Amino acid sequence: MAKPEKRTTVSTTVDRLIHEPARLTILTNLFVVESANATYLLQQTGLTWGNLGSHLVKLEEAEYIDVVKGYNGRKPETTVSLTEKGKKALLEYRSQLLTALAPLATE
Repeated sequence: MAKPEKRTTVSTTVDRLIHEPARLTILTNLFVVESANATYLLQQTGLTWGNLGSHLVKLEEAEYIDVVKGYNGRKPETTVSLTEKGKKALLEYRSQLLTALAPLATE
């Protein structure tokens, strides 16, 4: 009976708020644009209005995004932008993932 290979594990704590796929998609879309309206995010993420709204609330509570509600003529419009705190958190998340995945590159 062969012994299982001993693997080193990397214990990396990632931001669970960002790690959720829908929120990661929202943040990465906002990272490349100055701001976006909710319709754009809806199209880019494939989420429903309700799901998009709940994820935006969580990101706004964490101060990762700014949400501005207003009007474009008579039509209501929601504009979303990434805050400096959100940019920093997303870049840190990326760094944490790269660190966690680095051992796989040597296998």
